This record gives sequence, C-alpha cells and structure tokens, in this order.
Amino acid sequence: MLFNSYEFIFGLLPIILVGYFLLVPQKWRHGWLALCSFVFYGWWDYRYCALLLLAICVDYFSGGRIAATPDPAKKKRWLLLSICSDLGMLGFFKYYDLGAGTANALAQWAGAGHGLLPLLHLVLPVGISFYTFQSMSYSIDIYRGHARPARSFVDFACYVSLFPQLVAGPIVRYHEIDNQLRVRTHSWAKAGAGIVLFVLGLSKKVLLADAVAPMADWGFAQETIGFAGAWSSLVAYTLQIYFDFSGYSDMAVGLGLLLGFQFPQNFHSPYKSASITEFWRRWHISLSSWLRDYLYVPLGGNRRGPVRTFVNLFLTMLLGGLWHGANWTFVLWGAYHGALLALERMNGKRGFGWRLPRVCQVGGTFVLVMLGWLLFRAPTLSEVARMLQGLAGRNGWGTAYPLADAGSLNWALWLLGLALVFFARNTWEIRWRPSVRLALGLAVLFLVCVATFLVNTSSPFLYFQF
Repeated sequence: MLFNSYEFIFGLLPIILVGYFLLVPQKWRHGWLALCSFVFYGWWDYRYCALLLLAICVDYFSGGRIAATPDPAKKKRWLLLSICSDLGMLGFFKYYDLGAGTANALAQWAGAGHGLLPLLHLVLPVGISFYTFQSMSYSIDIYRGHARPARSFVDFACYVSLFPQLVAGPIVRYHEIDNQLRVRTHSWAKAGAGIVLFVLGLSKKVLLADAVAPMADWGFAQETIGFAGAWSSLVAYTLQIYFDFSGYSDMAVGLGLLLGFQFPQNFHSPYKSASITEFWRRWHISLSSWLRDYLYVPLGGNRRGPVRTFVNLFLTMLLGGLWHGANWTFVLWGAYHGALLALERMNGKRGFGWRLPRVCQVGGTFVLVMLGWLLFRAPTLSEVARMLQGLAGRNGWGTAYPLADAGSLNWALWLLGLALVFFARNTWEIRWRPSVRLALGLAVLFLVCVATFLVNTSSPFLYFQF
C-alpha cells in the first residue's frame, strides 16, 4: 500500500489511529500496530507476509538466546543463525537471478554450454532490503551488548513491522526505539508536528518528484540525445530521487510522531555537501550509519593502516551498491562512490576542490553525485554509454524536454526543485509544533487538499524497488 493513495489516507490510516487511541486497550496497542502493519504490507501481496514473519521469529528467538546463554560459542552460533537466515532470504529473492545469469554467461563465454542454472524470475518482495537489515541489527546489537532483549514477541514484531518505516526506511535500530516501545508520550504537539512533516513529505513526492519524473523518463528513453537533453534529464532524475525518497522519509517520521514514536533523521540537505564524504553523512543517513557500524567497522575500519582503510571503504560502498539492486550498474555505482570516498580519504577527507570557495565545492560535488545517479538510473551499461555521449556533447546540443502541453509546468517545477535543494532549509529544521486547534485545522485542510489534487495512486516510491 502506498502512503500517497486513497486506500491508505482515507482507509487504513484512520482505522489505525481510531483503533490505537480509542478502541484498543493500551497494553494491546503494539499488537494492534503489528496487525495493521501486516495488513499494510500484505495489501501488495499477502503471501510475502510469511517472509516478514519468518524474519521476526528467527531474530527474536536468536536475540533471546544470545542474551540468555553465557557461552560465547553458543552466542556466536545463534548470531550466525540470525545473520544467515536474513541474508539467505534476501540473497535468494534479490540476487539469485543475477548470480545465475552471470554464471550462465561466464560458462557460455568459456565454451562450457549455456543455461546451466535456471532463471526463476522471482518477484522481489517490497521492502525486504530494509526490514532484513533492521531485524538483523537486533541480534547483532544484543551480541555486542548494545541492546537489551525485547520485552515480548509482540513488541519485537511491532518494531520490525511498524508500517511507517517498513518498506523504505529509515532503518531504525532496536536500541534507538527500545525505550519508546516501553514508555512514550502522546501529545497534540507531536501530532501537529507529525501532520506538518507528513504534508511536507507528500508534497515533495507528488508536487516535485512526480512532476520532474517525465523529464527524466523522456531523456533516458531517447535513442540519441544531445547535450541539453542529457544534462537536463539527468538533473531531473537527481531531483526526482531526492524528493521521492526524502519525501517518503519525512512522511514516515510524521506518521511515527502521530503514534508517539521519534524516528531518526534520514536526510540533511545532501546536495549542499562540499564533498562525497559529507554527502554520505547527509544522504540516507540510516543506511550509511548501518553500513559503517555493521560492515565497515567489522572489516577493520581505519584501524589497520591507510591501504586497508581505502580497501574497506571501497568494499563497503561496493556492497552498499549491491544492496540497492540486483544489477551490475548498481555494483558500479557503489564502486564509483567507494573510489571517490577512498580518494577523499587520501586527501584528509576533503573534497577534490577543497581549496576553492565552498560554492564551487558544492557545485563540483553535485556534478559527481549526478554522474553516479546515471549508473543508478540506467538499466544497462549500453544506456549508460549512450547518455555519457550526450553529456559529453558528442551528439551536438540537441533538444531538451518539450515545452508543449504540460512541459512548461514541468520545467518550472524543475527550476523550483533546484532552488529548494540548494537554498531551502531542511524539513527536519523547520518542524513546527502547532497548537491543538491549529493542528486540527491543518488536518482538515490536508484532507481536503489530498481529496482534490494531491494523491496520485499510480506513482510508487522509487525505493520500493529495493
């Protein structure tokens, strides 16, 4: 189910809130939220609820056994069970066809026949990359002594399946929400701030991301594209993915506040970064910190000399790229960012133009990020090469997205999006806690706006595919 759909806004969300605050006894609230979250998730395909439930059961049981046993060897075995279960499930559904296709291609190239491994054409369960990482972090943190076991299976099921952040983050770690599962406050101030964040996030998605998406799609669909079309389309996708994903994250945090939860910040104006290192401190913060703490640090981090540090950075980003999708373009995207991070680490974590004024550093970093998004958006390497020809001017100036029909509005919002990412305050910084009366007025106004023109049920969020 989509946040930007009538079914959610006028159907499931009111049922959840009414049940949570009015109908369900307080001691059953987490069970109610878990049940509603499974309905939210199963709306897409109820069969995949079994995978979510499997992850919850294995990690809850493993975490409990890790905390209960004093034997280090047994602790490690339970931890391995948790990690292997989560990664095995993620790997099978997300990467089997990529691995089988690659193995078949290599076998055919080597003259050993073809079609050695069957392609299963599995449908990727929505959100599996997010909830497996989140659930797995519970067992790891208990093993490290960074978290205590959940009070009950229902609490843990609520934590993993909680619908605001279930399918596209932010990736919330158990120790960040443990105390809130035990005791949290509800207030009109929180609810008002949640409504504001949800409205801002929905506006980012529908008014900006969806508006520039046709410009990006147009450019990547051209067989031959010129300089103007290639750059304007790449900028359009750069804006689309930012407003789409940051909009979802704002909506998730807003919904969490309505239920009394405070989720961590996931975006901090990343396109204002003066280096790639700074960009990854600001973009998808929950994933960046997860990769740092559960992959980069265990690999050795920066504790084993500069060469090993560069290798660890590169490997972390390589696997981070693979996490995003089962395509070699994602692997190259991760390798690209890993190489840039390693080069900046050699330069003392400074950007390549660190001697220049900050505005030049930000502009240069923005271009580097955009070139990375080319690998992220293009489905094949041949399409990457075609777009690179246009970006380099090999096909002349060419034409850009046409102004006819609604094109002028798309261009206006394209310009507005550019202005916002560089000059507007981050939504996290402008969170506002209105009064009770004003919060209720905002809620009514919001519902009227949604009912008339905001909702677009045909436009899923980009990160749903990961």
